[in-house]
Amino acid sequence: MKKIIYEQYGSVDVLHSVYMNKPIPNTNQILVKVKAVSINPIDWKIVMGEVKLMSGRKFPKSIGCDFSGTIESIGQNIQNFTVGDDVFGVINPFKEGALAEYVIVNEKQLAKKPDYLSFAQAAALPTVGLTALQALNTSGKSIKGKEILINGASGGVGMLAIQIAKSQGAIVTAVSSVKGHHLLKKWGSDFIIDYNKEDVAKINKQFDVIIELSAKLSFRQAKKIMKPESNYISVTPSLWNFVHSFSNNIISKKKYKILLMQSDTNSLNELANNILKGADIYISKTYPMSDFKEAYNSIIKHGALGKVVFSIPF
Repeated sequence: MKKIIYEQYGSVDVLHSVYMNKPIPNTNQILVKVKAVSINPIDWKIVMGEVKLMSGRKFPKSIGCDFSGTIESIGQNIQNFTVGDDVFGVINPFKEGALAEYVIVNEKQLAKKPDYLSFAQAAALPTVGLTALQALNTSGKSIKGKEILINGASGGVGMLAIQIAKSQGAIVTAVSSVKGHHLLKKWGSDFIIDYNKEDVAKINKQFDVIIELSAKLSFRQAKKIMKPESNYISVTPSLWNFVHSFSNNIISKKKYKILLMQSDTNSLNELANNILKGADIYISKTYPMSDFKEAYNSIIKHGALGKVVFSIPF
């Protein structure tokens, strides 16, 4: 089979394709023939060595975490899936990689693909959908009627955070460049800000929840537009962010939270069958797997609206 790997940290140029034997599942594993893999920012953050504390220094490594496909074989202890099931899931990007013709997974990393989702849509969902859902559920309280700011809202997490928040009755202010405004409107945003024309940190408004997806609105800046009891949620894990959030949360009711998305079969099922049924899952571009360097270089340089997906095989 073909798989994309890298043997040192660096730019996208360290990625390369290799041939290797198709893996064989053990008694507790599942072999999936991959049909689609989506791109997430964590992919290149790991490749570029930005999160070495979590990814470590053992090579070779592979890339990609969200995938969909069809089960080709299973171990004898597998009970909830059978050969031929269409599935989708997410694997630990710090330890594994999905950008390959086949992946080995365990049952907890999978859910059955609903018929209403294409393979591309299913591959686009896990990381961004669960991140959005868990960010909105961080406080453990209802968000109905709450003012929510989503900064960097035209990407995958923003796409689903807007739609989930609106379905739960929140008032959403979405921030992006003007090129994404038509999508922010389509997804249901109540208010839209063009960050090229307006400094979001200086607007005359305060929020119950700020979801920071662009890494451009720091907690220090965001505090000025947070209500006295509110949550700032970052999806960017770093040692400094963890230290800062810990020290702040001891003394302040303006909470600084770092989200580390958690996934299992139940949460994937909830996401696909309840939370996002009927939602708009916008895929702005699909690349063949062979164009992996072009795809990553393009999205790093220019960004992307919604999600970008690889189709498998080459």
